[in-house]
Amino acid sequence: MLKVLRFLGVAVLLAGLVFGGINKTRAEPHPNPGMIEPAMRAIDKLAQQQVDTQKLPGLAIGIVYQDQVIYAKGFGVREVGKPERIDPDTVFQLASVSKPMGATVVAALVGEGKITWDSKISDLDPAFQLIDPWVSHNLTLRDLYSHRSGLPEHAGDLLEDLGYDRTEVLHRLRYQKLASSFRSRYAYTNFGLTEAAIAAAKAYGFDWADACDIKLYKPLGMTATSSRFQDFTQRRNKAVGHVRVQNQWVHREQRNPEAQSPAGGVSSSVNDMTKWMRLQLGNGRFAGQSIVAAATLAETHFPQIISGTNPLNGNATFYGLGWGVAYGDHLRLSHSGAFALGAATHVALVPAAQLGIVVLTNAAPVGIAEGLAQVFLDTALAGKPTQDWLALYQQAFQDPAVVGITTLSDYSQPPMPRTAALKLAAYTGTYGDNPLVGDIQITAHNGTLTLQIGPEPLRFQLTHYDRDTFTFDTVGENAAGRSGVTFRIGAKGEAESVVIESLHQSGQGEFTRLAVAPTDNKKN
Repeated sequence: MLKVLRFLGVAVLLAGLVFGGINKTRAEPHPNPGMIEPAMRAIDKLAQQQVDTQKLPGLAIGIVYQDQVIYAKGFGVREVGKPERIDPDTVFQLASVSKPMGATVVAALVGEGKITWDSKISDLDPAFQLIDPWVSHNLTLRDLYSHRSGLPEHAGDLLEDLGYDRTEVLHRLRYQKLASSFRSRYAYTNFGLTEAAIAAAKAYGFDWADACDIKLYKPLGMTATSSRFQDFTQRRNKAVGHVRVQNQWVHREQRNPEAQSPAGGVSSSVNDMTKWMRLQLGNGRFAGQSIVAAATLAETHFPQIISGTNPLNGNATFYGLGWGVAYGDHLRLSHSGAFALGAATHVALVPAAQLGIVVLTNAAPVGIAEGLAQVFLDTALAGKPTQDWLALYQQAFQDPAVVGITTLSDYSQPPMPRTAALKLAAYTGTYGDNPLVGDIQITAHNGTLTLQIGPEPLRFQLTHYDRDTFTFDTVGENAAGRSGVTFRIGAKGEAESVVIESLHQSGQGEFTRLAVAPTDNKKN
């Protein structure tokens, strides 16, 4: 899956959707305190229903109002089949809610004066380059944090799935073709934002995770929060990720987002998240202390680029610096996060009302985090929900386009009659001339082709589909189902190149045959 909530160009589209209903009712931005209690009762009941009806294994919710934590509660279990219950201190992976968290850290660094949001990446981290030298020279922290660099959506994510580490992915982005002109279009990019965070921390001599600890987590007393995956794995009170298998939630594997930690690698509890929301709503102050300069924090809340259109009212939605930004009667800030391997999160703030909610879940995204947040905000601000938000979101998340699933060709049924493949030796060899992905190997053994790709490498057995097209099942966070592997045959009756469909979404999944590899000569 190419998630937009990691997923998340969708997170920004949903930022507009989440707040679209409020504008229709002309809600007062300062809630009647008498509506807060009914809103909490409603969210409590609905959250429990989601667990009771097995819509997801578990979740936790935190709510702040007028600089007070007024609600923090867990529901369900940390892992299906085990008795441990979720509580307000249970640690979840935040996925892309890490982005506004990280933007807060960068705002703290900017507030110290050595850098600005308009500092050039070429000054902070000269080793980082994009394919266009002019863009490389002029690219700023602001550009990367608002996803307007010109990189295509999710550039680098597939490289992470292939096993490349952060350093290698960021290096290989210099070979990524740009999808638009500089600063002209919004395209959600995890590794672009990651580079901005790394560069900002480097200006102060910090590793990114250390910068987060020093500038945000420790000052707020967020003792359960970390930007290191290892810290998450070592927590005793943590919620693991779940995916749907035959209509049952199961824990299959845990997403390791270390390579893109600033974009998706934070783990936290709702008790810790409420502290961060209080800081945001308090203009950089927490418990009477200034933690982040108000001006640099406020800059993260300003629109930087149009990100989409609200489907309910046609209004433009925007992305700020790590935040989805929407306007109805007043400013709304939000961000969603999701891992296909089992996390769905959402945070929403209404600064004028001094009101915020965070919903953390331990399941692949189905729209519940966003739906619950909107039900609460509608009830608190307008007295009742303006839509059936849970149904609306759950229906929306069934659409592969909403959750960013890449659509590949349908290889479920080969054509009949099917054309036989050439002798396997016609396909084997080393294929390259692709600096973005690197060289690949096609080998043959016992009458079967195998694709080897990535630094480890990963190995995929290829299944014959028709003539010179084979298939394999993609894996990892961005798995998109079955991908085609199509060889182009030259005049000599042998493959000259090959296209891997799952890697070809931005036109860079083609590899040229460089050398012929021996086969084992069995059934070839």
